[in-house]
Amino acid sequence: MDYIASIGFMAGALATVSFLPQVIHTWKTKKTNDISLGMYLLFCSGVLMWLVYGFLIQDKPVIAANSITLILALTILFLKLRYS
Repeated sequence: MDYIASIGFMAGALATVSFLPQVIHTWKTKKTNDISLGMYLLFCSGVLMWLVYGFLIQDKPVIAANSITLILALTILFLKLRYS
């Protein structure tokens, strides 16, 4: 793997892992009042588009990061809808 792909994977990993604290916090507290439904709907749509783009250009860092980010963001969105 070349250094450019390594940078892509590292950037994706850091951005993706940033969602874990919110998922864990929301799961434990079951409080979602301060989470914006509109923001998460738009964000999930954007991440889905990035994932499609990654598949179209066959870019593994983009595919990997956005697959995991979409799962985490959809988890938060699901919890928002469930606990609101």
